[in-house]
Amino acid sequence: MSILTAPFKEPKWRIQSRSPKGKPTRCNVMPYVDARMVQERFDAAFGADNWQNTYDPETGSASISVRVDGEWITKSDVGVESMADKEKGKASSAFKRAAVLWGVGRDLYRLGIKTLSLDSKGEDPIVENGIILKNAVAISNYMNKISESVGLLYQLWNLNKDKWEDSEFKDLFIKMKKYVE
Repeated sequence: MSILTAPFKEPKWRIQSRSPKGKPTRCNVMPYVDARMVQERFDAAFGADNWQNTYDPETGSASISVRVDGEWITKSDVGVESMADKEKGKASSAFKRAAVLWGVGRDLYRLGIKTLSLDSKGEDPIVENGIILKNAVAISNYMNKISESVGLLYQLWNLNKDKWEDSEFKDLFIKMKKYVE
């Protein structure tokens, strides 16, 4: 299986929608990847020098080009504005949609949308054991079946990228991961 099309082991999850006003008891959550995850996939598959992307703000179209046997092959798609930042959101959306044309993230469609209960205020997802998932990281950890301890461990790993090549750091991380799983 190509690195590009390999399933994401731990996609990010976010709330897509809540039940109608007056009846906020459930929400739908959906898996997604962010632009950095896509960039990492292309870097791993082709190396940083063998792919590139462009964005046309006029049309909202992003293109991802990959060099194969010395020739550039391009795939493009358009994005949609986000509620947080219209222009940046549109560019990011177009980039991720173009990446899907290359096979990145297609596995997420098979995961589909999942439904969770909401807390008594109708704001945050709440799970069987009464834990309220206050943010996207907590939702992602829960949906990816990552315990809070493992989630914290991954945060520690990601905050120390400069130590990834340090064998002692790697060994400690692996030992701690086995301990908390």
